Amino acid sequence: MKIGVPKEIKNNESRVGMTPAGVFELIKSNHTVYIQNDAGFGSGFFNKDYEEAGAIILDSIEEVYAASDMIVKVKEPIEQEYDLIKQDQVVFTYFHFASSEILTKAMINSKAVCIAYETVEDSEGALPLLIPMSEVAGRMSIQQGAKYLEKPIKGRGVLLGGVPGVPPGKVLVLGAGIVGIQAAKMAAGLGAHVTIMDINMKQLRYVNDVMPNHVVTEFSSEYNIRKRIKESDLIIGGVLIKGAKAPKLITKDMLKDMRPGTVIVDVAVDQGGCFETTKATTHEDPTYIIDDVVHYCVANMPGAVPYTSTVALTNVTLPYVLKLANQGWEKACETIPALAKGLNIVNGKIVYKEIAEAFKWETEIV
Repeated sequence: MKIGVPKEIKNNESRVGMTPAGVFELIKSNHTVYIQNDAGFGSGFFNKDYEEAGAIILDSIEEVYAASDMIVKVKEPIEQEYDLIKQDQVVFTYFHFASSEILTKAMINSKAVCIAYETVEDSEGALPLLIPMSEVAGRMSIQQGAKYLEKPIKGRGVLLGGVPGVPPGKVLVLGAGIVGIQAAKMAAGLGAHVTIMDINMKQLRYVNDVMPNHVVTEFSSEYNIRKRIKESDLIIGGVLIKGAKAPKLITKDMLKDMRPGTVIVDVAVDQGGCFETTKATTHEDPTYIIDDVVHYCVANMPGAVPYTSTVALTNVTLPYVLKLANQGWEKACETIPALAKGLNIVNGKIVYKEIAEAFKWETEIV
């Protein structure tokens, strides 16, 4: 199979869809891999690294799309790429369709085979291709939140870990999944007082067992959220509903109950966000302020640490890429149920019901 890896062109996105090590494995299996010129530069991988692994370097993104049976990338295609995608071409990437009707319609019109990393789901209900980026984003949410709590950036002026004689900052984490647990771990490591909320008691019991004593669990309800936001310095939104829009756990009217300079970080922004006032931002312009509350809503947080993110992503995507290349998408999805759940749009038809439900479309799911 001919596999193409284009350069990501989303704002400040430095990750790349495949490492040279991944390319080497595909070449070993007698596939052809096209890498766009300097596609890996931002992640610390150079053209010569890919060439040594056996890839062919192409000058333009147009050439990569035109030459390839399957496209492997990181972020969803953006408008400049829509017309480059061909009928029956497999596109394997993070799509997050539920957050963009324009993207969804464009991929329907392309008649491509769209397989979304974020909905590949194993037999235990885990999302193996989302986990590494959720781990990165969860840890980064505290790193970024701590920075934006600084007064020169309009935060409360609180040091999360405190110092002797001064209490530590208070962090509220909404969601006890991968993002939430990683965020709580980082915040706890800094010495902050952490409250983590979820509606899944099994997850809360797990958190309670593995986290230190200054991480406390609480059942998530509107009443409890309203109570906790009044005293929190940093709030992390890490709630995910597979393939669907995130629920709005903090509404605009709740902002008035927060102290001026409180920082909220919405890691669920790719799925529409779990704060009502969320709007996607970029690494170039990451924050905005509403009612004196600092919002950090960067839609590609792991893109800020591209080397770590690219290696972590290729580690989990490569086995699926190899199966798709070796068997073709139909056979691969037939033999690997987890991969079949990644099918979102196939030849102009939505095949993942949560996407149609997100836009309240009356459509036949095949």
